[in-house]
Amino acid sequence: MIRQRKIELLAPAKNLECGIAAIDHGADAVYIGAPRFGARAAAGNSLEDIAELVKYAHLYNVRIYVTLNTILKDEELPETEKMIWDLYKVGVDALIVQDMGLLSLNLPPIPLHASTQMDNRTAGKVKFLADAGFRQVVLARELSLEQIRKIHETVPQTPLEVFVHGALCVSYSGQCYVSQHCFGRSANRGECAQFCRLAFDLVDADGKTIIQNKHLLSLKDLNQSEELEKLLDAGASSFKIEGRLKDVSYVKNVVACYRQKLDAIFKRRKEYIRASSGSVKLAFRPQLDKSFTRGFTNYFLYERSKDIFSFDTPKSLGEEMGYVKEIRGNYIIVAGVKPFNNGDGICYLDERGKLKGLRINRVENNKLFPAGDMPRIKQRTVLYRNFDQEFEKLMQRKSAERKLGVVVRLEENKFGFTLTMTDEDDISISIALEREKELARTPQTENIKNQLGKLGNTPFEVERIDVDFTDNWFLPSSVLAEVRREAVEKLLAARRMNYRQEIVSMPKTDHAFPQSELTYLGNVMNEGAADFYRHHGVTKLAPAFEKRPAQDAVLMFCKHCLRYSMGWCPVRHKEKSPYKEPYYLVSSDGKRFRLEFDCKHCQMKVYPSKER
Repeated sequence: MIRQRKIELLAPAKNLECGIAAIDHGADAVYIGAPRFGARAAAGNSLEDIAELVKYAHLYNVRIYVTLNTILKDEELPETEKMIWDLYKVGVDALIVQDMGLLSLNLPPIPLHASTQMDNRTAGKVKFLADAGFRQVVLARELSLEQIRKIHETVPQTPLEVFVHGALCVSYSGQCYVSQHCFGRSANRGECAQFCRLAFDLVDADGKTIIQNKHLLSLKDLNQSEELEKLLDAGASSFKIEGRLKDVSYVKNVVACYRQKLDAIFKRRKEYIRASSGSVKLAFRPQLDKSFTRGFTNYFLYERSKDIFSFDTPKSLGEEMGYVKEIRGNYIIVAGVKPFNNGDGICYLDERGKLKGLRINRVENNKLFPAGDMPRIKQRTVLYRNFDQEFEKLMQRKSAERKLGVVVRLEENKFGFTLTMTDEDDISISIALEREKELARTPQTENIKNQLGKLGNTPFEVERIDVDFTDNWFLPSSVLAEVRREAVEKLLAARRMNYRQEIVSMPKTDHAFPQSELTYLGNVMNEGAADFYRHHGVTKLAPAFEKRPAQDAVLMFCKHCLRYSMGWCPVRHKEKSPYKEPYYLVSSDGKRFRLEFDCKHCQMKVYPSKER
């Protein structure tokens, strides 16, 4: 007998609309921002909207996780405790958290997931969290397949959540303090100012400019759509799509794409099964490059690789369409393999490497007529489409339908008839119909099946209808319609009653934390968190950077390395840089940041510099 592992496609939701769209397009779980204290402060949601999403999700056995993954001040803990109880009462399935201070509160028996903001990149750290009672752990984005496999082997019973798509943080999550340092906006408090998407000059110790005005910390977007089976075999159980600030079109397209790819794997690999119910029918063909993208990368899935960055622009490029062949009067002649549409938005990099864009008014074969003035654009310039008019029209309409399969059986009994409806999860209801039997003048089976099969706007679709009669009994269409409606209502109620919210209380533990000392990198903001770490063997504890900025603190820890990107890595390239270190990043307002290359740990550190 094959031992099966449930696999979860986890989708983001900016709001209720995005959450419902994610479910309709195939998500097994949805994560959404709490009313307060989520890592995207701009993506908070009302308790009423979360309750409505929970109700819709549980019909399909889809789980709802609420993000509460910021560090909290002491005075915020009582409000947080009340909010957690409110979320539990409306049926939320788990909380994604960062702050250990939450464990000091009177919490309801709701599962806790360890946010990637906890910096979960070692087997020792993940085991500690699993032993502490966390039901699922969100791994660092920077991990390789082998590192994921090692963690899974260490905690085989703990579901591991990995990011598979979307924007990348250049610093290890939870270990970035540059936004707080520069703007007083803490990334660990949900207020990241996107420092990593700014343009910088790279200069050396002598003041020589190495690179000018480029987005040197800006990364491409993650895309593991072709690596899912390898991630499954490495031990990943939850595949997370980034995007709690993305629009509904993005959610529909990306979720649908990953749903299709996972389902194709499950057909071949019976040891993996989906974690929710229902099948999805799409009204479009998912294409990842039609949604927001800076270009795609596997990041560090196969250790270090080239071309993970997006130095020219932090904005969406979209899909590559071809290049400018010729410019004539009021139109552009293009060479490419993909057709344009009237109303498309296109972009390109000009001769200075700056992103430019325009809207197409009209298309005639390979001729593009721009809306407004003709752009100054050179021959051979590569064109990208970052807004597909026709595709977006599809996304604005109903683009998917999710249905639960049911088997319907109508049979006779002593007093009349019995209708039984059984869904794909083996939840079954029966309705007795007391009625005198009368013979029909014409065959009835097909009419009966036709009437009982009209499930229309319900969440159900018929897989099979069985009519078990000893004779050709007559039942009016109105009676069949009424009993069908009653059966649907009873089955919906039964599904909601059969949904089991996981009841989990965090245990009291005292096992040793992997470190005996915690610097500002521990992100300890409140006394509850401090007590937790002391109780687990931490003897020396510094407060969070947001509470007391550490002197000469590293502001960013980056797996992305500019020295490597320039081809000057002493370990891998064996090439010596022609420029004198240390290097500095210089922002447009004159702020300087010193770079340090930590080859032992294969990472780049960003420090503040007092020099200007």
